[in-house]
Amino acid sequence: MAPVIKYLHMKEINDLLTILEALSNPYRMKIIAELLHERQYVSQLARNLGISRPLLYLHLQKLEEAGLVKGSLEMSEDGKAMKYYGLIPFHISLTEKLVAEAAAHLPEKTS
Repeated sequence: MAPVIKYLHMKEINDLLTILEALSNPYRMKIIAELLHERQYVSQLARNLGISRPLLYLHLQKLEEAGLVKGSLEMSEDGKAMKYYGLIPFHISLTEKLVAEAAAHLPEKTS
């Protein structure tokens, strides 16, 4: 029996590229590792990673755009707004056939 090949739509190809781009940065991979077992608020996450909050927010934005993390604003007991981030469970089955199919549908010139 011949293997079943799932044909990708352009949106799926763009989503795959967004996810791969988000995962291509070591800090973003460390963020995912930090969020693997529990969600964290931004200040704690920045301290754990040893980076500034503005830099952390840039990385979190990329991960959120890729659909890998989700942020939520919550109020602490003392009325302080706290931004929490949690990991959205994901599984990526990346094969050579999937990459080849996606590449076949890309424009001739890519940036």
